[in-house]
Amino acid sequence: MTLVTSVTRSMAIGVATAALSLTAGAELPSADAVEQGDWISLFDGESLDGWSTRAVEADLDYTWWRVADGAIEADSMERGDQDYVWLYSDDEFDDFILRLKFQAFRDNPGNSGVQVRSRYDETDGPGWLNGPQVDIHPPGPWRTGMIWDETRGNQRWLYPEVPDGGWVDESMAVDGLTFYYADDEPAWNSLEITALGTRLKAVLNGVTVMEYDGAGVLDDANHMERGVGLDGHLALQIHSGDRLRIRFKDIYILPLSAGAE
Repeated sequence: MTLVTSVTRSMAIGVATAALSLTAGAELPSADAVEQGDWISLFDGESLDGWSTRAVEADLDYTWWRVADGAIEADSMERGDQDYVWLYSDDEFDDFILRLKFQAFRDNPGNSGVQVRSRYDETDGPGWLNGPQVDIHPPGPWRTGMIWDETRGNQRWLYPEVPDGGWVDESMAVDGLTFYYADDEPAWNSLEITALGTRLKAVLNGVTVMEYDGAGVLDDANHMERGVGLDGHLALQIHSGDRLRIRFKDIYILPLSAGAE
């Protein structure tokens, strides 16, 4: 069944237009340029080339990520005893528009997300990925598109803003949000994430879920010391201790500056 939540505000706008309105005065490409731009495919539909698994050593002997039916599938349904497990992009990006599709399963009790401008921690302890995450939460779809900061020393919700130690709840959901499970039609969700300077935006199935300006946070001393917040890797998440099954496909990125490596 399609989930539609109605709370307080509606922000349904076109995907390209949403990306272009992220920040006033920014030199972004026109809508036509976005649609016709030099999009880079990050998944060939057949292999995990360009990606690697990052996890604690004890979890590396298990296959968490595989290609199934032309999609990247994460599967910890038979485990649930793992630490955080990440599928981590080889390349780094700074300003970009990222588009992908994901498929969620109704019997899935676990959490996932898309890390942006992030970096795996090789020094303070393995298993940790510093940087902001756009949440994907099939058990509570209203959370999808909100931002959690995984960065050590700042682990908290960035958007929506909640008090220190607080947690998001369904009253914060966006009016008109639509989320599809695998047994719905069309079965796949479209997610677009825009990163421009300190600003982030997420659009789920054509509805703007999140607009956040992280000035003073994503560019603070803690994030800069760890090399995250303004540039870094992408990553897909299997949450620690969660049983999760989720699929990703049609992953494309449009760099908005010369900063892509």
